[in-house]
Amino acid sequence: MSLPPLVEPAAELTVDEVRRYSRHLIIPDVGMDGQKRLKNAKVLCVGAGGLGSPALMYLAAAGVGTLGIVEFDEVDESNLQRQIIHSQADIGRPKAVSAKETVQGINPYVRVNIHDERLDSSNVMEIFAQYDLIVDGTDNFATRYLVNDACVLLDKPYVWGSIYRFDGQASVFWSEHGPCYRCLYPEPPPPGMVPSCAEGGVLGVLCASVGSIQVTEAIKLLTGAGDPLVGRLMIYDALEMTYRQVKVRKDPDCAVCGENPTVTELIDYEAFCGVVSEEAQAAALESTITPKQLKEWIDGDEKIEIIDVREPNEYEIVSIPGARLIPKNEFLMGSALGDLPQDKRIVLHCKTGVRSAEVLAVLKNAGFADAVHVGGGVIGWVNQIEPDKPVY
Repeated sequence: MSLPPLVEPAAELTVDEVRRYSRHLIIPDVGMDGQKRLKNAKVLCVGAGGLGSPALMYLAAAGVGTLGIVEFDEVDESNLQRQIIHSQADIGRPKAVSAKETVQGINPYVRVNIHDERLDSSNVMEIFAQYDLIVDGTDNFATRYLVNDACVLLDKPYVWGSIYRFDGQASVFWSEHGPCYRCLYPEPPPPGMVPSCAEGGVLGVLCASVGSIQVTEAIKLLTGAGDPLVGRLMIYDALEMTYRQVKVRKDPDCAVCGENPTVTELIDYEAFCGVVSEEAQAAALESTITPKQLKEWIDGDEKIEIIDVREPNEYEIVSIPGARLIPKNEFLMGSALGDLPQDKRIVLHCKTGVRSAEVLAVLKNAGFADAVHVGGGVIGWVNQIEPDKPVY
């Protein structure tokens, strides 16, 4: 469906701006009026990572007058494979500051506001209220539901994107004109069921593909051009190089935008999504050891069996000496249980401790009462025991 422009046009463009945006100005669907609307627009990017990088850069290049950046993290070397707004020289620096400098280098006519803080229920309403449009580049379910609910309560449209390995998705959620994120995904998946990009990986250039779709949708909403992805989910398969669309209908029973909403104010989104299931939390409560404890057990020739529950490609990057690889899914399916020794204590680990806690709960239920897992996983092992090994 076509929608009216989201913002009013600015009073004028300067001579330098006309020169800069000339390729937009000669497009009938943008033109002088549309470019003035972009100049007058205020767009917030949630995250300056994989999706936020191309989104911020192209929004700046397009001439969006005010850009906001919500980002509390620092640049890590592992980010540079896909987060192209940052460079080698930015490692260790705040992502928001690095992103702002890049944006201002692209377009000095853009004003950039930094929100160098973690987005949560205490600040989201105040931050979002300052902007016309939200571009969601988050990578976790808790923040996605937070963004959605805040936008519904504030009647703000937002452009959503998601990436994983070779697959991407994008849509526009605006409860006034169509469905919201909860209409598509009423409930988050069970903890541990959907791996993050940090666990499963992502093709770097996929960020550009999906991020550019997000910026295209943002420009369409701001200027009133074309038909935005309201009520439609775009699905991109980079391996097959295919795009397909799925219609998304507004759910009359939606908890936040439905006819009788049950979510009328912000909630505890970490608890709602659950980083780790209650079963895993209970299993790990008295059965978590540190990397240093594991090193002492190894040096003391304790009767232990170290099980790495990550994926084979992760195991190839770095591993704990003596660990045997059995991916998490084999435990969830039950096929790995018969292959475990009965005369040794099982020590589980993953990358950071989330997946191993989930597997620990499976083992406890299967009768391995003395099984433990390593808090901090292989990342903690490398940081504390073998700092010369690579991390990812």
